[in-house]
Amino acid sequence: MAERRPDTPAEADGTAGLFVALGKMVKLLRERKGLTQKEFGELVGYGPDAVSAMERGVRTLRPEVLLKADELLDAGGLLKEVLPEVEQAMAKSRTRHPEWYRDYAGLEAEAVSLYDYSTMGVLGLLQTEDYARAVFTQRHPPLDEETIEKRVADRLSRQQLFEKWPPPECSFVIEQAVLERPIGGRSVHAGQLKRLLQVGRMRNVQLQVMPSGRDEHPSLGGSFTLLIPKGREQVAYMEIQGYPRLITDREEVRVLAARYGIIRAQALNPHESLDLIEKMLEER
Repeated sequence: MAERRPDTPAEADGTAGLFVALGKMVKLLRERKGLTQKEFGELVGYGPDAVSAMERGVRTLRPEVLLKADELLDAGGLLKEVLPEVEQAMAKSRTRHPEWYRDYAGLEAEAVSLYDYSTMGVLGLLQTEDYARAVFTQRHPPLDEETIEKRVADRLSRQQLFEKWPPPECSFVIEQAVLERPIGGRSVHAGQLKRLLQVGRMRNVQLQVMPSGRDEHPSLGGSFTLLIPKGREQVAYMEIQGYPRLITDREEVRVLAARYGIIRAQALNPHESLDLIEKMLEER
């Protein structure tokens, strides 16, 4: 039997359990207050999907949310009391990933600039919860249900990158074929396209689509990511069939950065790209 890759520290040290328990408490208090997820989300600055993910423990309940929730839901200091444990758990969040992925995950969390070119599937940072679950569920050899849920939670935790201030500069180029592939079915596919529109409209994000009809292409070797961690040099990351590679050699990084520039030039511009995604949604 093949050796299983190590669990995340969140699985081992109970961090994941902490956020599951907190999520249940917030849900109970919210329902007692007579608020819907949408209503509560508007009060704390999050959408209903994010509130749902927090209440199920698949997304971190941030300290500022707990502080607001304690007052809004009449928790009487109960939620404030756990803030030290939450902040300690968040400090460990950079290691909420399998051992083989941790070096990159730590750099990604510190990124001030992130560029990605995706060829086979939507980047984890951009995935909806349902899309991520479909990806892990369809994986072969199969993962057990508990591992799938843990992997989904860890993937969603990475998306807190978009909540940083100042936000990182982000550029995403996605092959059109990726957007046409209905991973998880029609409903999941539609939700993922809507999520891309939402991210693509962020002020710090440029999202572009590489049309399938291009008769020239500068990078047929697969997906890759370029990022600049705060106070450090640019690095690159790529993963093929589960085999990761973090690239720090300056010349290799330079070549990939130059290649990415050509990819961006050949892709549709951001406005054209969002129009194409909207058209895909309308034609479904």
